[in-house]
Amino acid sequence: MNTTKKNNLFRKICAVLLSVLVLVSFNGCSGKAKADKVFRVGILSGLDYLMVASEAFKEELTKLGYTEGENIIYDIQSTNSDLEDYKKISQKFVEDNVDLIFCYPTEATLELKEITKGTEIPVIFGVTNIEDTNLVNSVREPGGNVTGVRYPGPDIAVKRFEVMLQIVPEAKKICLPYSDLPVCYPQLEALRPVAQEAGITLIEVPAKTPQELNDFFAKQDVEGEVDFDAILSIAEAYAVMPETFLTMIKFANKHDIPMGGAYMEAEGYSSLFGVNINPIVTGQKAAVLADKILKGQNVSTVSVISDESFVQLNYKEAQKRGYNMPDDLLSQATEIIK
Repeated sequence: MNTTKKNNLFRKICAVLLSVLVLVSFNGCSGKAKADKVFRVGILSGLDYLMVASEAFKEELTKLGYTEGENIIYDIQSTNSDLEDYKKISQKFVEDNVDLIFCYPTEATLELKEITKGTEIPVIFGVTNIEDTNLVNSVREPGGNVTGVRYPGPDIAVKRFEVMLQIVPEAKKICLPYSDLPVCYPQLEALRPVAQEAGITLIEVPAKTPQELNDFFAKQDVEGEVDFDAILSIAEAYAVMPETFLTMIKFANKHDIPMGGAYMEAEGYSSLFGVNINPIVTGQKAAVLADKILKGQNVSTVSVISDESFVQLNYKEAQKRGYNMPDDLLSQATEIIK
């Protein structure tokens, strides 16, 4: 082989090898976070009841190629429905100029949207109602710096109502306690026409503080006549706080009326059922969104996704208290506690 042919062959081999190296390099980098970047991620866990969402978020990001201490650092801050803490934690994340924030529930997200306004910090929410909150422009294109995993609050409220009627089909009046948190009102708007169509009177009990709720039930005890057939909690932070849950469940058990909405256990007391989302799945879904943003997608174009609800039935408690759970209801359950 002459020198010219050898040179041409050498050039072709080099060109092929270079193409292979470029392809391998491209495939190795695509779908992964920047190797030379260490991301700082703030996590605001605003409700103890949902803390598992944070762990699920971290675990899913680990599966997606993020190793804590190497290419990602977490700053996990937690509080339990303390609005002042939401502000302090949100301000801390902004001052630290974190690369991304994961937060829940709705009230924490609202605070973070306000405090991160004018920054480039993307916020991923979970367990958050988007109805009547002005958090996003639309599900498909949220706009701004906020997107996440929608909590289907109005749908869950209606489903809780339907489950209660299957347990106590003879009910005519249902007590509906709620606070003044923003998440309550879209649920009430969804519930009222459904209750009216079913011929059920909702005894609405607005209580801005746990003490106001306690005062309402204490007054019922003093008067000695309970004018409702069941107690239903809607999807909000107060309903899953031990103090308010115990107020409701102790009164319900004392007067032998069913209580449900969120599945809760505290001090030996249990609600009859819960309709809710799985916060572990929420954390996993939020991590997938976070991964897209950390890889360069603009948060304003990352579509909001929704959680799905599931039904928990406390069959053991129903049997203990003499309430019937029909087969049709049992067949709908994701989990049956026996």
